[in-house]
Amino acid sequence: MPVRYKIDVLKALKEAGYNTNRLRQEKILSERTMQNFREGKSVSHEVLGRLCELLNCQPGDILEYVKEDNNQ
Repeated sequence: MPVRYKIDVLKALKEAGYNTNRLRQEKILSERTMQNFREGKSVSHEVLGRLCELLNCQPGDILEYVKEDNNQ
């Protein structure tokens, strides 16, 4: 996938005071969403917007485009 996470999202959330238990209990993020972060899978724009709000950042601080080398 040419778009990937630049940061460890769950680690950044934890540093901001949102551990996985709190994220689940307060229904901030679903377990499936957290698993998608662990596996490097994509999330919805809604979730990305929520992350930006929680981490006080822009989408470009979380995601990056990496050109794939199709010559291999």
